[in-house]
Amino acid sequence: MANQRARLLVTAPHRAGGQAQYIDLPVRPERSAGLTRLYEWALLNLHEPLTVDRLAQRAGMSRRTLIRRFNTETGQPPMRWLLEARLSRARELLESTDLTVEGIARRCGLGTPANFRTLFKERVGVPPSVYRDTFHPATTDR
Repeated sequence: MANQRARLLVTAPHRAGGQAQYIDLPVRPERSAGLTRLYEWALLNLHEPLTVDRLAQRAGMSRRTLIRRFNTETGQPPMRWLLEARLSRARELLESTDLTVEGIARRCGLGTPANFRTLFKERVGVPPSVYRDTFHPATTDR
């Protein structure tokens, strides 16, 4: 939350030496070995078509139980958490790589480049290109 507030207050996007600021991460489930493993697995498979049913099957629990546990442990439903994880990964890739919007959308499981741009702008507040121009060291050191 502190990083989000700092960005809203127009804090400098880079530290000395060109190191980018920390990236907001989705809430990690705590005190649950089952959800912790599921969280880690989902983060490694963001490019896959993940659904609540697939996550529930992977966690070895019913769909309803998974939704309830996710809400209890992360404060949000599984698909919202998944979208935040995908957008967090997209921000990381925009900051640290020169991948195209299409490549980032594919790696993060955000669909088409148009869908990625729309979701990114809705959630982050700026288009991916503006975000990259602001936070990518290679583009800010010009």
